[in-house]
Amino acid sequence: QVRLVESGGGLVQPGGSLRLSCAASGSIFRINAMGWYRQAPGKQRELVATITNAGTTNYAAAVQGRFTISRDSAKIAVYLQMNSLKPEDTAIYYCNAGSAASITWWGQGTQVTVSS
Repeated sequence: QVRLVESGGGLVQPGGSLRLSCAASGSIFRINAMGWYRQAPGKQRELVATITNAGTTNYAAAVQGRFTISRDSAKIAVYLQMNSLKPEDTAIYYCNAGSAASITWWGQGTQVTVSS
């Protein structure tokens, strides 16, 4: 089992920045990729960014060039640096981890609100 705990959400003005963190514990050897997803009110959960153990990243078009995903060298944490935030980035952000056997784990989510 893998446990994921997010932190770093909050309220920020448009154009501002936030950095989300996700700490993984438990059977972390099973993880081969991690990522961030978000869910806005009334919308489906959507991919934001992912990063593999090899460091390959993938971004949603809506955040490309504004958000950066990274992992620490021990691969037990993943981060999401969010710059130039827009009101449409408001959502609950969820940390995700996946295994080679297509098992998926989720964190509890952290609220990000972009508003003046």
